[in-house]
Amino acid sequence: MNQINIYVGSRIRMYRKSRRLTLQQLADSIHKSRSSVSKYENGEVSLDIETLAEIAEVLQVNINQLTDLPPQIPEPSPNLAVQGGMSPFFQARRLYFYFYDGRYQRLKDGIIDIRESETEKGEFVAVLSISAVSPAGRSSEIYYTGKVIYSDMLIRFSFVNQCNALEEDLLYIFNPLEIRDSTDGLLCGISSADLMPCAFKCLVTLKPQDHTDDLKNQLLITKKELARWQKLNMLIVDNRGF
Repeated sequence: MNQINIYVGSRIRMYRKSRRLTLQQLADSIHKSRSSVSKYENGEVSLDIETLAEIAEVLQVNINQLTDLPPQIPEPSPNLAVQGGMSPFFQARRLYFYFYDGRYQRLKDGIIDIRESETEKGEFVAVLSISAVSPAGRSSEIYYTGKVIYSDMLIRFSFVNQCNALEEDLLYIFNPLEIRDSTDGLLCGISSADLMPCAFKCLVTLKPQDHTDDLKNQLLITKKELARWQKLNMLIVDNRGF
């Protein structure tokens, strides 16, 4: 399928869900069939300008917000990246994101797309989509938008849920200078499901990963890690009164 169609379709789906519209409601608003709108969102067919403009009007967004496809930046040579003081994660414009949600016993994955801000030169913004993965397949996606801050050791993402502006999440990932395809991270915030604080160990990669038992085990927090964090006062869980 055409990558532009896929991207535009994903943007339509994101804004439709953020407006809490069903496929049928959007289809009725632009006088199309539900199956046609489904094909638009899946990137199966190309949209003409008139229909795209109608969709943007219904979703209450500028048409540019549906077509702002990030430029395809050639992958830098890992050797050059390290020699220049920048890891491949610093220069990547698409990252793949994985964590295990023990509350629901599900592996969750996502895609982070990064681009330079259109309004602030030198600043970067990101879109994160997360899906839950179960034996029955993937659940519906949740979309977040936010900003990116780079430093020598860490890359920090601050995200806001597009369906619930009260839900904000921080994602910190280690920015390694050595040549490698994956890096560790921490996702933390307030869950909109139960309004409780949560934190997850996560893996961020340059390439998609297969959902294997090895990947799941890599995402679980081990007793050894817990003991080390507690010893270093990196993790404190205490509800005692003083």
